[in-house]
Amino acid sequence: MQEPFDITLGNVTYSVFPEEDEVFTIFKEGVEYIKIQRDETHWLKLDDETDLPTFDESEEVNAIGAEIAKSL
Repeated sequence: MQEPFDITLGNVTYSVFPEEDEVFTIFKEGVEYIKIQRDETHWLKLDDETDLPTFDESEEVNAIGAEIAKSL
């Protein structure tokens, strides 16, 4: 398993904690923010309660995912 790492988008620092099955827990400014999952070519936000993927388009999730992909 990969070690946690930080990414910066604009003026915001996100801490990325890799988990199993291409799932990443994201902390924004030190506070747990979201979980995202890579699904082939897309990044999906996971529901807070069920951990199931939501299929809402989010520029922020896509930008975070793109930075994660660069770091892997």
